[in-house]
Amino acid sequence: MPDSLDQAQRLLAQLRFPHGDPPDAGTIKNVAPSVYWLRMPLPFQLNHINLWLVEERDGWVIVDTGINMEETQRYWETIFAQQLGGKPVTRVVVTHMHPDHVGLAGWLCERWGATLHMTLGDYMSSQAIRNGIVDGAETRGTHLLSNGVPADLVETFARHRGGYSKGVGPLPTSFERLIHGHPLVMGGRRWQVIVGRGHAPEHASLWCPDLNVLISGDQVLPKISTNVGVWPNEPRADALSWFLDSFARFRALPADALVLPSHGFPFVGLHTRLDQLTAHHDARLSEIAAATAARGEVGATAWDMVPTLFPRHLDNNQVVFAFAETLAHMHCLETRGHVVRRTGTDGIHRFVVVKPVPAAMPSDGDSEVFEVV
Repeated sequence: MPDSLDQAQRLLAQLRFPHGDPPDAGTIKNVAPSVYWLRMPLPFQLNHINLWLVEERDGWVIVDTGINMEETQRYWETIFAQQLGGKPVTRVVVTHMHPDHVGLAGWLCERWGATLHMTLGDYMSSQAIRNGIVDGAETRGTHLLSNGVPADLVETFARHRGGYSKGVGPLPTSFERLIHGHPLVMGGRRWQVIVGRGHAPEHASLWCPDLNVLISGDQVLPKISTNVGVWPNEPRADALSWFLDSFARFRALPADALVLPSHGFPFVGLHTRLDQLTAHHDARLSEIAAATAARGEVGATAWDMVPTLFPRHLDNNQVVFAFAETLAHMHCLETRGHVVRRTGTDGIHRFVVVKPVPAAMPSDGDSEVFEVV
């Protein structure tokens, strides 16, 4: 198999990156009329997030916020003092509920008296997780143990879960709802809301036909594949199928659209990247099906298959996402009729292959997005 780094470089070579190096922390960079790019640090292996500012006649719209930490706030204050020309922030638009996107939404809205705009699914999910309404210890434990996670590792998952409220400050108690297909006017232009699923409950990307610009959030990333997982509060979710099905909404956009992703660099080559991501997941589905088939009628749990999809060393944060992603692949195979679920007397779900998966091209070697959720 070709070296995965070489493969990744070849995939990137099929895209075009028209805006060069990212802006330095505390600065902004113009990427389209009235649209500006900024970056904030993240305390993870994935060490940055791209955020966006849209200039209006009397103010600014912020799209995504960065994680809730003092360093991010300091960079925001630098931008407020030096980059906004004395105009206020009037709205905060959040693509989805993950901490690097929504973490400082409450602080920004309070700081400026701005309104918050999110989809209903992600606003309510963020509130529920942050305030401990979902994913209690009993629910989480049942979910993990029933999918083969060893009992001595359940506490590792519990420690991870508590990080959400640290990364997300208190949210406003009211918001304005983003709805798929409905317009949002920013910078004097209409942006269409495109809702995708799988990575988050109702992830909102923003498409401006006049500018030929797509703010894609985490739904389409240029180098890494978005984490798509199954979580305890929705244990039978078919997140990967939902994620792949969402691609149809993006394929309707022009192939030469400028894509503004949350990680990596602005790029041109939307349809090419969708093809790459589809092939990536087809390859991984083929890999996990072959490894499951090798176990015959005994079958395999999702936990058994984590090393198949993630053969490298994983830290305690990454293994949580790796398990969720592996389970998402198992559920996708189940929906497609390639495996069946058999629950033993021990209460553990094991999957048995009943229909072979056609061989796919080798995986492209993309690493996954591991965000603290």
